[in-house]
Amino acid sequence: MEGVRCISSVVVQAATDKNQRVELTPWDLHKLLVGPIQKGLLFPKPEKETHENTFISHLKTSLSHTLDYFPPLAGRLATTEHADDTISFFIDCNNTGALFIHAEADGVTVFDIVKPVYVPSIVHSFFPLNGMKNHEGIFKPLLGVQVTELVDGIFIGVTINHSVVDGTSFWHFFNSWSEISKGNSFHLSNQPIFQSPFLDSINYPIRIPQSLIKQSHHEKLIASPLKERIFHFSKQSIAKLKAKANAEVGTDNISSLQALLSHFWQSVIRNKKIDPNEEINYFIQIGARSRLHELPQQYFGNAAQSGIITMKAKKMQGLRVGDIAREVNRMIATQTGDELKKNLESWIASPKPTIMPTPTDKSNRMGTGGSPRFNMYVNDFGWGRPVAVRSGSANKYDGKLTLYCGAEEGSIDIEACLLPETLDAMANDREFMDMEHNL
Repeated sequence: MEGVRCISSVVVQAATDKNQRVELTPWDLHKLLVGPIQKGLLFPKPEKETHENTFISHLKTSLSHTLDYFPPLAGRLATTEHADDTISFFIDCNNTGALFIHAEADGVTVFDIVKPVYVPSIVHSFFPLNGMKNHEGIFKPLLGVQVTELVDGIFIGVTINHSVVDGTSFWHFFNSWSEISKGNSFHLSNQPIFQSPFLDSINYPIRIPQSLIKQSHHEKLIASPLKERIFHFSKQSIAKLKAKANAEVGTDNISSLQALLSHFWQSVIRNKKIDPNEEINYFIQIGARSRLHELPQQYFGNAAQSGIITMKAKKMQGLRVGDIAREVNRMIATQTGDELKKNLESWIASPKPTIMPTPTDKSNRMGTGGSPRFNMYVNDFGWGRPVAVRSGSANKYDGKLTLYCGAEEGSIDIEACLLPETLDAMANDREFMDMEHNL
């Protein structure tokens, strides 16, 4: 496959200026030192009657009107330095604009992207703002869009600063843009909400030691030894896993997703070369909107925290899927609204932004992001629904899993970022692969 060629790069502003200041919450500030969210959709190419310039122009216009509803995404981060060597961050909704790149991947087809066992590395070139850390949103766009033309398809890659959005807000924006684009109407049916009485009660601005922010400037971009593979689980396979997990421990409390993640985690650990006495950690993102009644579902920003399960490798290797799923279930049950509030207060008292492992770090950590509840396949910009979803290079490490809804109702896709030898071993793990269904 050949490379990606940039045709044009412009800044798109909101159609209407809405100058305002949006404070960053502890959930937002937690993400300052990691990378942005990068997700994109692969579409069939529009009919030939749609002239290229008209097609790109329409996407820019619809993006501009979508930004009217999402003013933070057209702004920049801003800071205030304090005398005690601390710094505070907020979003200045100044309509500086979002980055829009029109590109072409010469000789690349839809088949080249969706059919290989491993996700082709060229996919990472379908996203703008690669290598950026969120705190750099002071001088870099908070939103970047890249529309890459393939021989027979279109890939729309979106990069959004992770200190401004979580997965829920990311897809809220993506869904909104496609709605406005397809409908040729500037009315949005599901508008974002930027304030919450609960979060507004925090004493802003939250101050962070400058030394914590400066430490991320010394990182270098390193070639990744990791590979990515999409594993597909049908609705029927997931139902079998759920029934098995619940039967093994004599309960009906284990959910489909808890059973699936436990099955996946077990296979990763079984096929990694790990000392049996080493501790392994599994981080699962826990959403706050459903746990805090004061927080509306349309709240725009970060509203999630990580729950952690820790055990030794030898213990996990002796457990059944149901045993592991019960541990996952118990951990999630502890993530109550009161616990979320307590963790927010603790973070304000002692701020500590997350530091993500690098692709070359040796790590016994596994982390799950994304959600099968995010509806990617409803996005239609006016020429049909997508055929696949893929992610960029940001925040990838050995053990990173990303969840997507599958194209078929009730199915789930898991994007696994692991060392090639681990993925190869999993492909030969009959107990694991018997539940995986290849498209």
